[in-house]
Amino acid sequence: MIAVDTNILVYAHREDSSFYQAASRRLAELAEGAESWAIPWPCVHEFLAIVTHPRIYVPPTPLQRALAQVDAWLESPTLVLLAVSATHWPILRGLLGSARVAGAQVHDARIVALCRQHGVRTPWSADRDFNRFGGLAVVNPLVGRTSA
Repeated sequence: MIAVDTNILVYAHREDSSFYQAASRRLAELAEGAESWAIPWPCVHEFLAIVTHPRIYVPPTPLQRALAQVDAWLESPTLVLLAVSATHWPILRGLLGSARVAGAQVHDARIVALCRQHGVRTPWSADRDFNRFGGLAVVNPLVGRTSA
């Protein structure tokens, strides 16, 4: 199963992104496909925070439009939302220690822990920071590169 990181969601939503065409096409392939795909809940939250932030985008996405975008993704019958369960903390704790994570990298570790918790081996992200965590085949769907 593929899990989609925040940056791909943002690029697929913001038409002013230079990656908009590629990201929206790849996300549509997932949403309309027969295979299960996933979005971690923290990525939904971060998506909303980023696209509606007036210091990041001028103009920012109006909240109602951003919410409608999330609603559209949630309509995909093959979408799985990755949520925290009782096994999350031991996985996250192990990642934080083994990868020597601090500061903003804790968010990435949280996403990786959710992926591991739910058996996701392939996160889609344009963020190279995921490479610090082993055991994942991180794919940047905008360029087609894979790293493990």
